[in-house]
Amino acid sequence: MSSLHRTCTGGALAVFIALVSGCGPDVAGGDEGDTGSAVNVDGVPSFQVDPDWPLPLPDNWIMSSGIGLYVDADDHVWVSHRPEILPEELLGAAQDPPTDECCIPAPVVMRFNPAGEVVHAWGHHDVADQWPGVLHGFFVDDEGHLWISARDQHQIMKFDTDGEVLLTIGHYNETGGSDDPERLGRPSDMVIPPGTNELFVVDGYTNRRVIVFDAGTGEYLRHWGAYGEPPDDDYEFGPRGADDPPARQFATVHGITASHDGLIYVADRSNSRIQVFEQDGTFVQERVIRPGTGAAFDVAVSHDPGQEFLYVADGEDHRIWILRRSDLEVLGQFGSEGAEPGQFGRPHNLEVDSQGNLYVAEAAPGARAQRFNFQGVVPE
Repeated sequence: MSSLHRTCTGGALAVFIALVSGCGPDVAGGDEGDTGSAVNVDGVPSFQVDPDWPLPLPDNWIMSSGIGLYVDADDHVWVSHRPEILPEELLGAAQDPPTDECCIPAPVVMRFNPAGEVVHAWGHHDVADQWPGVLHGFFVDDEGHLWISARDQHQIMKFDTDGEVLLTIGHYNETGGSDDPERLGRPSDMVIPPGTNELFVVDGYTNRRVIVFDAGTGEYLRHWGAYGEPPDDDYEFGPRGADDPPARQFATVHGITASHDGLIYVADRSNSRIQVFEQDGTFVQERVIRPGTGAAFDVAVSHDPGQEFLYVADGEDHRIWILRRSDLEVLGQFGSEGAEPGQFGRPHNLEVDSQGNLYVAEAAPGARAQRFNFQGVVPE
């Protein structure tokens, strides 16, 4: 049997989490705390896995590798996945004739309500001339439009809620390097910061930059590489040990988010770090999460008014890191590799809802989305 499995696996994991120093052990959380908008920031956020979210998928659907996730203004959770990589042995009901009662690939894009029900879905990967092969990162703007990376065809696409394309940025199946103002290089994720009409894209798997477009017209505005310097596609990366200097260029720049105070946070996946910028590309600070690669797949800000914390998905060590946003100090971590509720199989994307609950989409082998209910802040 393939390691891909249905969402969501049953079972229970009691208060699984929360967080002490980044180098210390995980400890169990305390009693349930205030789940409202205000939190005590003198400590570390605590979470408890919700083994009953989401509810079983409808219509005999099965989910594959989760590669996109966003929580909209209504606390609805949008998830994209890769049904084209589901093995045939899991798709008996989709064969002609059927060979088993289960299963059928879920639509590429699914929208879950807070209760975990699928309330909307669209997109079929097998219609190659009408649909992108891989929809990667997600962003939902204030008007409810979906911005998604069509990663492998080097484009960003703006959809309405029913999947109709409204705007496309980039040239189909064309890339031109990290200084090309019009052609992208396997872009990964995007954000429109509050109070702006600018689309910030991490670009990405092939290129080594953040690139900014007018969100209304798609017009190119500016771009930059690591440290706000020009990107260099010929840069040769050295070792990434604890005593080695950080790389001067992005390497698989993969996730991006924005804070209410105007800062841009970039998850530089293969360099295992978070870099912070002003919106004009001015470098502010960075934090290497740990030695090695893969410690920074995605980044999200906490829900409290001051957005005091950052959450970072470590897709190779299968955990979530918690940082203090002001100085990027690592405060704690939770998670381990596995298929039980609360464990992870390659956490790929993460987002926070208005109550502080944390949602995580897992790529292969996880192939699911999970919710971790915010329990308040516990003392360090």
